[in-house]
Amino acid sequence: MRIRSLGVIDDAVVELSPGFTAVTGETGAGKTMVVTSLGLLLGGRADPALVRIGSPSAVVEGRISVPTGGAAALRAEEAGAELDDGALLVSRTISAEGRSRAHLGGRSVPVGVLAELADELVAVHGQTDQQGLLKPARQRGALDRYAGEAVAGPLAKYTEAYRRLRAVSAQLDELTTRARERAQEADLLRFGLGEIEAVAPRAGEDVELAAEAERLGHAEALASAAALAHGALAGNPEDPEVLDATTLVAGAQRALEAVRSHDPALAALADRMGEISILLADVAGELAGYADNLDADPRRLAAVEERRAALTSLTRKYGSDVAAVLAWAEEGAARLTELDGDDDRIGEMTAERDALRAELSVLAQALTDARTEAAARFADAVTAELASLAMPHARVSFDIRQTEDPHGVEVGGRTVAYGPAGVDEVELLLAPHPGAPPRPIAKGASGGELSRVMLAVEVVFAGTDPVPTYLFDEVDAGVGGKAAVEIGRRLAKLAKSAQVVVVTHLPQVAAFADRQLLVEKTNDGSVTRSGVTVLEGEDRVRELSRMLAGQEDSETARAHAEELLATARADA
Repeated sequence: MRIRSLGVIDDAVVELSPGFTAVTGETGAGKTMVVTSLGLLLGGRADPALVRIGSPSAVVEGRISVPTGGAAALRAEEAGAELDDGALLVSRTISAEGRSRAHLGGRSVPVGVLAELADELVAVHGQTDQQGLLKPARQRGALDRYAGEAVAGPLAKYTEAYRRLRAVSAQLDELTTRARERAQEADLLRFGLGEIEAVAPRAGEDVELAAEAERLGHAEALASAAALAHGALAGNPEDPEVLDATTLVAGAQRALEAVRSHDPALAALADRMGEISILLADVAGELAGYADNLDADPRRLAAVEERRAALTSLTRKYGSDVAAVLAWAEEGAARLTELDGDDDRIGEMTAERDALRAELSVLAQALTDARTEAAARFADAVTAELASLAMPHARVSFDIRQTEDPHGVEVGGRTVAYGPAGVDEVELLLAPHPGAPPRPIAKGASGGELSRVMLAVEVVFAGTDPVPTYLFDEVDAGVGGKAAVEIGRRLAKLAKSAQVVVVTHLPQVAAFADRQLLVEKTNDGSVTRSGVTVLEGEDRVRELSRMLAGQEDSETARAHAEELLATARADA
């Protein structure tokens, strides 16, 4: 992993080996930046305050080996990343302005993709994670993770039924609490549909009636115009002296017909005059028929206006025209059917809600039973681990309880509160010594004890749900003496099946590491490329001596350091 311009680190390379790696150094030397860098590579929050003062950005680059065909490799390939000989190249850049970019396998990806990979690759633990372990919800999640499929199966079914119950209950509440509003809406719809049904409009009727009213309102003018036009075309019997168009055109045609054989052009015009004569006769006949059929009855006009008024009363309320009124009626009828069916729906949904509650009761009981069985195994396993961590008399147990709630579900003959994860409230209890009552670890454990409880929990997890890498940031805080030696020994055991990286101040822990990295500042207060070194031989003894006594050259400290290393090698 290469780190540039992050916190006190100017430019440094951190090589993490398989097995157990301890990261040590003076307080403030930048050890925590190593943890922070790995967190950034795994999708952690980008804080612009981490960027080294005077630098435009901080960059962390890493090479992470991933199991071929595993979930992490598959997710990386889905994101478009390419594996480099079984490893992923990951980089994260943070600008001083707060912008963040992530690259995975040569491809730019959302930071969330890195976080998804983190779940499969690394378990990170530090002081903040210890605080998280104090929360009952986290403890229930830890127990469920340990239980595996025994809880995961019924929990998936329970979650699905719970979501369906929430949806059904919300719809049912809406139906019942808005019953009055829905009844008023139904009454308004019935009234409107009744008005429309009484008028019974036809599609396009308003357009037809408007045209008819226009015609009836000007009947006299239309009849007079038609008569005058007919007379002009076909003649007026009362005034035979006036020549009409038909007579004139017929005369013109006869004149052309007499000479058409002498010129084809004139013959063509004669044919066209014949067509005009026929057209004039047709128009004259239609004008005569129009005048005869024109309805000038004022009673019909009154009926048309009355019908139009009825349609207008509908269009004022339900649409801009008859087509819109009919569309409103269709939609209103469908909505009224829906509203009228509310009583049936309420009955059906009430039955479904009751059935879902009954199903939740059964699934919640199954969850409680599975958690209770797993809790006993989990507590025994953690208790055994604590014995190896210099807490031989400590006992861990789980308190699995439910809260009475009259609006809850029935489980074990009681009506109890329920949520998306079941009805159980889970709390991890610790009795640190014989005779001490089990108390929540938040109240019953000191800082050092809490560190060991968390380590014991992780070791137990490693046997059931392992990840390739474990990162502990000062998990040994508040611990010393024999307990520190046992923590080192237990971390070394965990490192036999996974990569373990520990940031520590304790020489008893560092002595058990397969590799020890020293983080040192230069005189100007920065950590450069040479500031992260692998300690071997005499250098490692000197660092352990400094950690023991604050003096690298103390003979007593050196002897103690060599003794710690010999003890660690003997255990290996």
